[in-house]
Amino acid sequence: MIKHGEYGATAFFKEAGLHPFRAPALPIEEVVDPTGAGDCFAGGFMGYIAAHSETQIAKVFKRAMFYGGVMGSFAVERFGTQRFSDLTRGEIDGEV
Repeated sequence: MIKHGEYGATAFFKEAGLHPFRAPALPIEEVVDPTGAGDCFAGGFMGYIAAHSETQIAKVFKRAMFYGGVMGSFAVERFGTQRFSDLTRGEIDGEV
């Protein structure tokens, strides 16, 4: 996995036949505080993987990249952790 910040992320798979997968970042009108965006990406990414079966890991991995991107985008909308105090699961799922 390579994170590209505001440009999204790319995953590379060892299995034969799987091509690199690119998940774009969400466009954001105003970045208030970029501190912690990468950590929030990691949290959303790993949280999604932890909550799903490993039977189709490439599929889960790809979807997790979008959840990571969404969480990173929410992180930069306000200062510190302010955006997460009123964030709902519906808002997260609506962006993925």
